[in-house]
Amino acid sequence: MSRVHIELPDGTRRDFPAGTTALEVARDISERLARQAVAARIDGQLTDVTAALNRDCRLEIVTLDSPAGLEIYRHSTAHLMAQAVKTLFGRDVQVTIGPAIENGFYYDFYSETHKFTPEEFDAIEAKMAELAAADLPIRREEMTRESAIELFREQGEAYKVELIEDLPNQTVSLYRQGDFVDLCRGPHLPSTGFIKAFKLTSVAGAYWRGDENRAMLQRLYATAFPDRKELKAHLQRLEEARKRDHRKLGRELDLFSFSEEAGAGLVIWHPKGALLRTILEDFERREHLKRGYDIVMGPQLLRTDLWKTSGHYDNYRENMYFTEVEGQGYGIKPMNCLSHMIIYKSQIRSYRDLPLRFFELGTVHRHEKSGVLHGLTRVRGFTQDDAHILCTPDQLDGEIKGVLQFVRDVMGIFGFAYELEISTRPAKSIGSDQDWERATNALMNALKDTGLPFEVNEGDGAFYGPKIDVKLKDALDRRWQCATIQCDFTLPERFDLSFVGADGEKHRPVMVHRVILGSIERFIGVLIEHYAGNFPLWISPVQAVVVNVTDNQAAYAQQVFNELRAAGLRVRQDLRNEKLGFKIREAQVEKIPYMLVIGDKEMEQGTVAPRHRSGKMLDAMSPADFVRFVDDECKNYH
Repeated sequence: MSRVHIELPDGTRRDFPAGTTALEVARDISERLARQAVAARIDGQLTDVTAALNRDCRLEIVTLDSPAGLEIYRHSTAHLMAQAVKTLFGRDVQVTIGPAIENGFYYDFYSETHKFTPEEFDAIEAKMAELAAADLPIRREEMTRESAIELFREQGEAYKVELIEDLPNQTVSLYRQGDFVDLCRGPHLPSTGFIKAFKLTSVAGAYWRGDENRAMLQRLYATAFPDRKELKAHLQRLEEARKRDHRKLGRELDLFSFSEEAGAGLVIWHPKGALLRTILEDFERREHLKRGYDIVMGPQLLRTDLWKTSGHYDNYRENMYFTEVEGQGYGIKPMNCLSHMIIYKSQIRSYRDLPLRFFELGTVHRHEKSGVLHGLTRVRGFTQDDAHILCTPDQLDGEIKGVLQFVRDVMGIFGFAYELEISTRPAKSIGSDQDWERATNALMNALKDTGLPFEVNEGDGAFYGPKIDVKLKDALDRRWQCATIQCDFTLPERFDLSFVGADGEKHRPVMVHRVILGSIERFIGVLIEHYAGNFPLWISPVQAVVVNVTDNQAAYAQQVFNELRAAGLRVRQDLRNEKLGFKIREAQVEKIPYMLVIGDKEMEQGTVAPRHRSGKMLDAMSPADFVRFVDDECKNYH
């Protein structure tokens, strides 16, 4: 019998008979490893743990305590949920797709006759538990496209048929567990018995393939963990996330709204929300000016010819809005870089002028499908803290590191930890291989020099250049994409940008596209959830509310309010003829940092009694002292 040579992750080599499975290798190493094995990685390729080894290879056993193992666990649980739904509802429901996502999974179903409700979750979970307890083997099968189409057509699964018809492969893989079979690339758990803890969390609508012109599906969201303790902790985090949902708090705190009359994905800022946004934007302007940026502004509309020159028309057109004025085509800008290049070209530039850093709080519009719109975090119209740095190739490394330091400073102010990821050249892109390599190396070398860890996200860069994505971690340890740094050799070439070097010759500058907060709308949504609406004093739209105990103090309370407002504090007054406890509770619900209580004693002494929203009382102080107190607490942000 022929034998194969297996190299393990620790570098050791073992020989086994050809056809030995990865699971048998795991068992040869230890019974404990075999019990934990859920998949294998053969020469870097994920596969089922039951896969036979027929050639020399490098083998890694994947367990549940790894990210890959957990993703496989959740994807297999998605199949289990689909099996439970099909068992309960039969041909009334068609299955579509069910991927693992961060912290869980979902499965999309189509039905003309059945509408899922949360009241059905217990029944679906009970059926899932029954199927898991049956410890059904999960087996991979391969068949021709034609046979698979015939199989799913007989089952009435039109969406599976469409998926297979769109595949270029002549052979497709299926996974079968009991009487349920699903189209899938895999890998999967060895059996349903591995699945121990899961919970359905919500139901939502989703268009088939994200296209609003296609059928509306029903998406069941769920989560799964290897043990019930982890599941319980996650469900507690979900409950906290529901309380912090920026859409809910946005309504309760009267910050913003959306209106179908205005249009989907277009934010309407109410007074307190607009003030919060203004505070953030003013902060941004100060921080950029300190770092040598020039503030610029560009128009909302630019001629279509310009978007063709940039490559957006060919590579980004589906995300843009176009219009016509007097027979001339215009594109509504989805980003701000074109105007900044026009500013650069407005005069001859010398190497002594560089780097130039153009900063704009630029409002842009992008055509997002209605099915993916989500509060402030996914909208059609938003404002970016957008900047473009034009520099010599020799200055590029320093400029990238400067932006990384800028990100570090700002995220520290807001209390965000973050992770870094480099996204490389996508399939749809412009520019030469040489320029892409130079740009990617510039980003990687800057990160390596600063000692910052990063992951590589293959093929997810912008069409004109690679980028560093900064993913914030909020109070619930969720990741949010906000800041980004893009390195671009291509657009300066397309727009024929140049500078006169020390040698008197023309040279091509490099362009760094970057945002720090990113979309102001998205960042505010993240801030609301991170702080649960309890904004720090320096950005709180209302910093204090003046409340009187009885009408006897109304005149003095009005005087205090006027004094604080004149001093620049964001303050309001509540002089209603209501009980003090009612007014304090209302201010706490509005998450106002301080309530300035005024009774007879305060009126006689010319003071206020500050009460923090947490319930903590401060010593009585004069209105002027309270102004100084607020200024001291906020001075690091001005």
